[in-house]
Amino acid sequence: MWIRSVPYDDADDELRRHYDRQRETLGEVTEMTLAGSLYPRLVGARLELYAATERCPSALTARQRNLIGFVTSALNGTVHCMSQVTVKLRADGFSDEEIALLGTDPAAAADALPESEAALLRYTIDLTTRPGEIGEGDVTALRQAGFDDLAILDANAHCAHLNYVNRVVTGLGIQTVVDPDFAAYDAIPAD
Repeated sequence: MWIRSVPYDDADDELRRHYDRQRETLGEVTEMTLAGSLYPRLVGARLELYAATERCPSALTARQRNLIGFVTSALNGTVHCMSQVTVKLRADGFSDEEIALLGTDPAAAADALPESEAALLRYTIDLTTRPGEIGEGDVTALRQAGFDDLAILDANAHCAHLNYVNRVVTGLGIQTVVDPDFAAYDAIPAD
């Protein structure tokens, strides 16, 4: 990482609470959390947003959220985030070949998926690569694929959040690759 961060032992009360919250479920503080440690309020806000976007009570499945997260990160070239979601996709039953295609040609990968997942990927691709061109028709396409408005909100929030995270990671130099044994689902903050 290209900026300094506050080590656990040097964390003040507020930052220590945020660190402890993450350590309770994950056992450690992530680089993303460390990347905000100079401003503890930002760390807390990021943890809250992460918990909210991962726990929206919509009909989206974990698999669908993972597809959104992986493709968003792949389109942004964010290896750190891609590596964490790769762990989740493997847990969802995706082969390494399928994951590689999602990472290099998500539009082609969408063609091999059920229509509902293909629609989510098309929306994700468009929201990530041409956000200024999104229109009501893009949301209508998701409805036609069977998603209600809460699921559409969830997909939008998940993609938007990952675009934000990708910019933090790439903009501050977090370049590590997540270990394949990383407990990726445990990284989601508790409510």
